Order: sequence, then structure tokens, then C-alpha cells
Amino acid sequence: MKHELLYIGKKIVDNHLTLAQRIEGAMTAENIKMEVKNTASLKERRQYRAHLILCFGKALYEDVDLISQEVEKWGRKTAEMAIQHNISLSSILREVATYRTVIWDVFTEELEQRKFAAITMLDVSKMIDPLIDQVGKVIGEVYEAHNNKLMKIAYTALEELSVPVVPVAEGIAAIPLVGTLDTHRAKLVMEVALNEGARMNLSHMIIDVSGVPIIDTMVADQLFQVIQALRLTGVEAIITGIRPEIAQTIVNLGIDFDELKPQVNLQEALKSLGFDRKTQ
Repeated sequence: MKHELLYIGKKIVDNHLTLAQRIEGAMTAENIKMEVKNTASLKERRQYRAHLILCFGKALYEDVDLISQEVEKWGRKTAEMAIQHNISLSSILREVATYRTVIWDVFTEELEQRKFAAITMLDVSKMIDPLIDQVGKVIGEVYEAHNNKLMKIAYTALEELSVPVVPVAEGIAAIPLVGTLDTHRAKLVMEVALNEGARMNLSHMIIDVSGVPIIDTMVADQLFQVIQALRLTGVEAIITGIRPEIAQTIVNLGIDFDELKPQVNLQEALKSLGFDRKTQ
């Protein structure tokens, strides 16, 4: 039995370049059909494919645990290269499946020529199939991590856009808040207001909440903290657009309305700062 496994393993190792070419041919036809463009060089692709096939062959007569580690490294490096060349996850997984087909073609030929026992082929399958599955798992994990990273970047950019700081006049800017304002977004308002206040060298910041449908006690308290934090940095904050129900929430918190310097709208806030169209 071991002799037969050694024979098949050596057969795969000796022909790993030829098998890599078979995979290249199968994938070229598949990529044309699926309109997939692989920008990696032919030499680069063949080198990676041949290395994996080499691992599969050695797994039949060397330490499987060591081969498994090598296969995992291959999967990660190949996934990173595929991402770099803009190859989709579905395309790279289709290629992984092709290895199984090509390897088994070799087994079938040897089975017919040397009359190997069926148990031998079953043992080969038990040793190589898990490695192929491992490659697919590792590649999937790398792609998932990459996509999560992109989503985090996109979400961060979207969050920043959800708290716009609009310059109104020299030393004056406004933050018009629209949509739901939860505790997470309220903290973002704090971060953006402080950073932009310093960057734009502001003396006054107008925070308009007329577009916020609901402000609970926790969010109202955090908005008050934003105002206090701005004041500590030398920026006076003015709240505009406070509706009756929001005013009631603020009163329940025991916050002094005078400290908020509330104004009905942006226009009134600007007038309170001496910014009038007639004087410009």
C-alpha cells in the first residue's frame, strides 16, 4: 500500500509542471467562457500552480502536517496575489476545483495501467482532498478579511460624510445633522467638531438638529458634552432647530438652555453673531 502511494506521489511530483500546464489550459478556456481577465504573467501563474501540485504529490509520502502548513502558506499568498490582480473569489475557487479534476485524471490513468486496488485510490483521496479543501478555506478567509477591510474604510468615509462641516464665514462653520442620531453618531459629531474646529481655526460652530427626528436623553447629554468640549478649545457652539419635544428632553436632563445658546434656525444664529447680509 505504501509502495503504491509512494509511486503515485512520485508520479505527481515528476509531472508537476505538465499538470500545471493542464490546469492552465483548463482555466484559460474557463476564463474565456466567464470573461475573466487574469493580469498575472503566464510564468507567474504556472509557478504557483506547479508548487501546489508538488505539495499534493509529496503529501502521499512525506509528513502531511508539514505539507499542510506549506499548503496554507500557498493559499494565503495566492489569494493575496489574486486580489492584487483583481481576480474574483469565485474565479480563484473554480481554479482550486480544477486541481482536483486534473489530479484525478492522473489517478485514473494509473489505475487502468497498473491495476491499483480501489482502497489505494481511496487512501489517496483521503490525503489530497482535505488539502484541496484547505486551500479553498484559506483563500476564502483572505478574501473575507480583505472585503471587511474595504467595508470598514467605506463605512468610515460614509460616517464622515454623515457629519458635514460647512464653512459659513471666516471663523464660522455649521454642522447640519440629518437623520437618526444615535450615541455612536453623537460621538462622531464630537470627534469631527473638535478636529474641524481646530483645523479651520473656528471661533463659532453652529450645530443644526432640525433634521434629526428623535433625540433621546443620552444623545442630548452627549450633544451638551460636544458644546462643552468645543468651549474648552475656544470654540463657542450654538444649537439651532430645537423642536419642543427635544427641548423637553434637554430640560429633563437639567441642562441650562442659556448654555446652549439656542436659536430657531441657521439664519437667526448668524444674526446673533452679527453676520447680516446687509452688512456684507
